[in-house]
Amino acid sequence: MPETWDYSLHIPNDPRAVTICRRTLRLILTMHGLVGLVDTAELLATELISNAVLHTKGPAALRVRWSPEGMVWIGAWDADPEPPEPPKRLEQVGEQEGGRGLGLVAACTPYWGWAPSARFGSPGKYVWCELVAA
Repeated sequence: MPETWDYSLHIPNDPRAVTICRRTLRLILTMHGLVGLVDTAELLATELISNAVLHTKGPAALRVRWSPEGMVWIGAWDADPEPPEPPKRLEQVGEQEGGRGLGLVAACTPYWGWAPSARFGSPGKYVWCELVAA
């Protein structure tokens, strides 16, 4: 496996793009021999990209990176510079239709956050998380 790799998938603001991102991520991790991370990575990427598509009006992007330290970084960029809502504990959300996204991310990995960023000539943000390869 090479020391590092980095993929970006630019998507329109379309709910169908979430499935495209999830399947692309599965392919990337499988081709790099990281099948053990696929299920958790898909869940995390789905939550991040879903938030980008549902709560913003512009384009978005999925970015997936591998570091030499054995970390997979998954980030979702969107055109809205406002920080995401703080995650709710899953017990607080219960069976509600929404509001679980970042709570699931926080429950699956202690390594997540957000940062302001600009792409496509407009301000925005990255919401990201990291998974350690076992």
